Amino acid sequence: MTENKRRPDPERVAFLRSLPRDVKEQITGAEADAFMFEKEIPESLFEKIREFIIDDQD
Repeated sequence: MTENKRRPDPERVAFLRSLPRDVKEQITGAEADAFMFEKEIPESLFEKIREFIIDDQD
């Protein structure tokens, strides 16, 4: 059993699952992987999901 197995962020996985189907169909596997595993979010993915992101900075 390996301890180095990557685990996706559950909140990010839930967010991706909650997106409308037409948006999910536009997201590439590489973009989803980068988002779920807390890497830097690709600009291409940010443009696709920006209207669904809630800004906590208020």
